[in-house]
Amino acid sequence: MTSSPPPARRSKITPEREQEFYDAVLEQLREYGYEALTMEGVAARASCGKSTLYRQWKTKPQLVAAALRGRRGTLVAVDTGSLAGDLREAARIAAGTSGRDTRLTQALGHAVLSDEELQAALREALVEPELAAFAEMVGRAVARGEIAADHPAVEFLPAQLMGVLRIRPVLEGRYADADYLVRFVDAVMLPSLGLTPSHPTGPPADRTP
Repeated sequence: MTSSPPPARRSKITPEREQEFYDAVLEQLREYGYEALTMEGVAARASCGKSTLYRQWKTKPQLVAAALRGRRGTLVAVDTGSLAGDLREAARIAAGTSGRDTRLTQALGHAVLSDEELQAALREALVEPELAAFAEMVGRAVARGEIAADHPAVEFLPAQLMGVLRIRPVLEGRYADADYLVRFVDAVMLPSLGLTPSHPTGPPADRTP
């Protein structure tokens, strides 16, 4: 019986070169959608061998997930000293790429729902780190005595913020910018937790497109 070859070792690439790969992925994704995106096409656009991509990321779903993760702000480092402050900062970070992320989500199309490997890769690369960051925010808030550990609204915090980020373009034809999301935190998320905003966010922004 022939033994299987050892797994290919992941070679080191510079952050700049890695970003070039990610840019090539996102350009292909925007232009052609997920189904038509190929490792060969990404390699051609990034001027590298296809084997280089497979050594680094193994599969197309893993490469796409890494590219999406590489262009987003992280919630992991958010720690302002209060849950209200943490949620506002999370809103600002989410708003930082809301327009571009929404377009890319649309480009992924139904593949997000129908491709289990893509779902798993996106969950590992994007969803789980954000859920963990929200859990840490809540854990600190519980330890400070701001909210009860079993508060029923806690379960829905990620869905609230990420949901409004995705749905505003559908409802209003506009992306959810930082002002909109921070006002959403103060008007909806904090009251659902029984928290009062520590400061006003100002009058509603001009909603004229």
